[in-house]
Amino acid sequence: MPDPVARDAAEAESAFSHPRVAPDVSVAYGEHPDQVVDFYAPRGSRSAAPLVVVLHGGAWRAAYDRQHITPFVDFLARRGLAVANIEYRRGSEIPQQRGSEPVAGRWPETFDDVAAAMDALPGMVKDVLPQADARRTVVTGHSAGGHLALWAAARHVLPIGSPWRLDAPPALRGVVALAPIADFAQAVELDVCSGAVVQLLGGEAEFEARCAHVDPAALLPTGIATAVVQGRDDIVVPQAVVEAYADAAAKAGEAVGLTLLEDVGHFPLIDPAADACAVVAEEIAQLAW
Repeated sequence: MPDPVARDAAEAESAFSHPRVAPDVSVAYGEHPDQVVDFYAPRGSRSAAPLVVVLHGGAWRAAYDRQHITPFVDFLARRGLAVANIEYRRGSEIPQQRGSEPVAGRWPETFDDVAAAMDALPGMVKDVLPQADARRTVVTGHSAGGHLALWAAARHVLPIGSPWRLDAPPALRGVVALAPIADFAQAVELDVCSGAVVQLLGGEAEFEARCAHVDPAALLPTGIATAVVQGRDDIVVPQAVVEAYADAAAKAGEAVGLTLLEDVGHFPLIDPAADACAVVAEEIAQLAW
């Protein structure tokens, strides 16, 4: 049996080895440098293509921006899909103390940005990506981005008074979450990404109250078609996290499609060289088309 840590490192190296792919056009949705969306036109498509909205992962930390997921974005575009790759404000690049991880996320800016970008997308698409059919939109994301994708599809069930709440369900065909940090209680118990979840919510004192606004497992049912793809050998976001989310959905009366991939860890889901990436693209296409 291969060493799990060595295997994860090899999978990460493969996923991050691909050249970054420049967008066809970029559009700002705010004044901060991180408030930008990169658009990729569908390759070889002669008619309107579904729009896939991508939210990158990286534990909501500043060191990981949207560039690392551009090979995956290009992979989707080459399969005939229009793609919007959203950037958003993340945490600090400076560790809180020597030897620790940098702080994850900004409260409330991370969520302000995702909400603002999602709300602005239909108008952006109309102006800069006429090949895209915004009426057929699927949102996807990996790891921390998988959490944000689930959250973006659940804004209509946020607590009343939340600044991000929508009056009606978002116009989405569905959401495909890839190894998402989807259940905060389970993620904290397993110390996923070295305390990133607690940091995202601003610390332990704020954790319980803020969970109600941003924990996907607390924002159910959504009525939005939801699929989750997870590697069984994932040691970054373990399978137990997505299973806890699926259980919460079932208790709320909502069915979540859960695809568990054998001999797959965290990073092959966004690695164009991996078979798992083709599985992900098929899950997205099934909802989009």
